[in-house]
Amino acid sequence: MNTFRSSQLILLVLAIVFYSCQTKEKYPDDVLWYAQPASKWMEALPLGNGRIGVMAFGDPKTEHIQLNDDSLWPGKSDWGGTPGTKEDIEKIRALIFAGKNDEADALFVQKFSNKSILRSHQTLGDLYIDFGHENVTDYRRELNLSNATFTTTYRVNGQLFSEKVIVSHPDEAIVIELESESGLNGSIAMSRPMDHGKPTARTTALGDNLLQMSGEVTQRGAVFRNEPSPITSGVKFSTQLKVKNADGKVTAGDSTLHFTDVKKATIYLSTNSSYYHEDFQQQTEKDLAAVSAKDWADIWEAHVADHRSLYDRMHLEVTQNSLDSLATDQRLARIKAGDLDPGLESILFQYGRYLLIGSSRLGTNPANLQGLWNNKLEAPWNADYHLNINLQMNYWLADATNLGELNTPLFDYIDRAIENGKTTARENFGCRGSFLAHATDLWAPSWLRSNTAYWGCSMGAGGWIMQHYWNHYLYTQDEEFLKNRAFPAMTQLTQFYSDWLTEDPRDGTLVSIPSTSPENRFINDKGKAVATCAGSAMDQQIIAELFDNYLKACEILQVDSPLFKTVKQQRAQLRPGFVIGSDGRILEWDREYKEFEPGHRHISHLYGFHPGSAVSIEHSPEIFKAVKKTLDFRLENGGAGPGWSRAWLINCSARLFNAAMAYDNIQELLKRSIADNLFDEHPPFQIDGNFGYTAGVTEMLLQSHEKGIIRLLPALPDNWKTGHITGIHARGGLEFDIFWERTLLKEVTIRATKDAAFRLVYRKKDKDIELEAGDEITLTF
Repeated sequence: MNTFRSSQLILLVLAIVFYSCQTKEKYPDDVLWYAQPASKWMEALPLGNGRIGVMAFGDPKTEHIQLNDDSLWPGKSDWGGTPGTKEDIEKIRALIFAGKNDEADALFVQKFSNKSILRSHQTLGDLYIDFGHENVTDYRRELNLSNATFTTTYRVNGQLFSEKVIVSHPDEAIVIELESESGLNGSIAMSRPMDHGKPTARTTALGDNLLQMSGEVTQRGAVFRNEPSPITSGVKFSTQLKVKNADGKVTAGDSTLHFTDVKKATIYLSTNSSYYHEDFQQQTEKDLAAVSAKDWADIWEAHVADHRSLYDRMHLEVTQNSLDSLATDQRLARIKAGDLDPGLESILFQYGRYLLIGSSRLGTNPANLQGLWNNKLEAPWNADYHLNINLQMNYWLADATNLGELNTPLFDYIDRAIENGKTTARENFGCRGSFLAHATDLWAPSWLRSNTAYWGCSMGAGGWIMQHYWNHYLYTQDEEFLKNRAFPAMTQLTQFYSDWLTEDPRDGTLVSIPSTSPENRFINDKGKAVATCAGSAMDQQIIAELFDNYLKACEILQVDSPLFKTVKQQRAQLRPGFVIGSDGRILEWDREYKEFEPGHRHISHLYGFHPGSAVSIEHSPEIFKAVKKTLDFRLENGGAGPGWSRAWLINCSARLFNAAMAYDNIQELLKRSIADNLFDEHPPFQIDGNFGYTAGVTEMLLQSHEKGIIRLLPALPDNWKTGHITGIHARGGLEFDIFWERTLLKEVTIRATKDAAFRLVYRKKDKDIELEAGDEITLTF
């Protein structure tokens, strides 16, 4: 169990001051607002403290607050690994080299996949507050991203009503303040959906102002290996709600609370689960007693200070044609009709940061496919963890947007998955180290799952996720983190791939085999649509990156091990991950095959370009050019459908320094994949598109992935004429405030937390910069 709790530029140096003395300008709050209540879940607005969250509807008749807990999963059950062995892998390799890819696909699934799985993250339930309000006027519903506060205000027969909702991190509670000039009359209830007709929770009134909902997560519709496999036990939880009313009366029914003539009340809700606490019931009682002893003002003040300590570190503003007087859904509708709204594009950027703060805090689980906001017992794709891009995309923004510590839940989780993956590596693949599957869940199983090889039989997931450990080190320059956290994890995956690689008899290079390119297929020599090959571009690029980073880490930490020596030799023999085909595009598989789906949503064969850093216009111009041609071909054939794929294209466009391409894809994302509450949907809702968009905008405004180079405004759109971004981070322990006017760089402030030397590049001009830890410089242009 977890425990919760700058030689051509004219530059003027204006100031060098100690970093800690720097203060940020106070900017207006970022707000989403609407003139009507939410009529469905995808219109409701999210709040969260990392572990618990809500979706608030703002309904005057019956307010609906849908409740979330990141640990609500059915039990581990007795689901085991797969029967595949090292001998089976050798058979699959022989089939691939013999051109029998279809047979290799089938054998891979048969021996190494647990096929279709249904075991899902689940909703905590629902809180309903019956107001029964009619004759409502002056309605406004808003989510203040800067304060993490949901507010609904309106008049009932001319009398003012207000509701405020927060999910406090300091107080580990959901807190609601209600005020009504005319007095409230109604009821409060909590419930949880039935699981295939079976109750999953019981709600009782424990007194005139206290409700309790307790239950256990089950999954009666669970599926394992394509067969029904009901799960009748799981994480247990206890949720308690307390009402403090200043006037009027609150009384209890059997499972509800009733209020009469209450003009002001505060509702406190605490919840805990057996995943985090053995004594979860007692912990809930303790949390509720502590928070309910405080008044709203004190709780809200602490909540806002905590949230702003993260949120206010960074600010993006594009000061053009402000449309704040229009409701958010109206602004989005204008975009879908062809208008532009740079202000809403800025808010959507901040929204990604807001959502990460709300779904990933120290001590919690990492953000899943839906962050933590899920209203179902059987969520799309189980609202689990997908490691063939989705979980990684969730955290692309963290370090760059000044939220580096929010990576910690990801590292905690992956460390746990690595331990589980040691068994799979050894027993199924005959390798040392650890294997990570492309899809997993709260319990971090390391076996593969899928009915098809092209979707589920992916070998690159573990190497991909190691990039996050290395990037966090690059951003922070924290050698303790590298030594004690990143290097041990990287070593386990490096060991696995070192053992996994096989010499290709066709050319003598080392390849990953069997290998696929998620989630795509090619047409083999026999005219069949197949998935497995000997060294897909993605696998080769991932392994090359991991080996390079491992070798660099060994040098930094002065490690001279047998594995270091082996990997150094293997890296020289590794088949290149970037090979240019006869038409000038990057090959996706080991040879130049016909693509089954030329416009596929995944662009996995560009991994080493982005999110990797193996390709640069200075050192690999031919590959850089081929990347652009590859992306153009994908788009010409209908690529980039769902939100996360479009977000990936924004990032890649920025890396190509193609502002127009990036901006076009921003518009497509907004038009096709953003809901009225600004959640990314395909449909259905999947939060990686939100996180990927925010990461993409950072790449448009600052890039630091090239060794010794930092680029300013590398892909600034013409439509973002004047604006700024403050608090953006670069690799090397650096923070930047960047201001531009008429699309030209005006001023940049650079703060160094570590000694740093780099080439600062803006357009075709550059200058060498050297800073000592604690320095701050401001340069004007």
